[in-house]
Amino acid sequence: MLLTFRTRFAAIALAGLSALTLGTAHAAEGTPRVDQRQAHQEQRIRQGVASGELTARETARLARQQRHIARTEKHAKADGKVTPRERRHLHAMQAHASRDIRRQKHDRQQQPR
Repeated sequence: MLLTFRTRFAAIALAGLSALTLGTAHAAEGTPRVDQRQAHQEQRIRQGVASGELTARETARLARQQRHIARTEKHAKADGKVTPRERRHLHAMQAHASRDIRRQKHDRQQQPR
């Protein structure tokens, strides 16, 4: 039963991640590099789930982090212009998320099969 719950939990987190990708696709006007990097990070998370490198809890945390970055980007675009400071902040957030993804994928914890 626990395995089924974890599998469902990971699937729900991935569904949220996919929805996030679809939601940011149309907003690529002001921050194409940010959007491209966001999509790449989401792909890395999906690959980690598929390979079992990420547990359900890790997946949920990384998905939540990606949603936070997307909200920050949306907020930065709200006035119609992303300032250099906002862009640096987004890049720093993505660098932090990238390190987190790598750490979680290589921490020897695996999703039970």
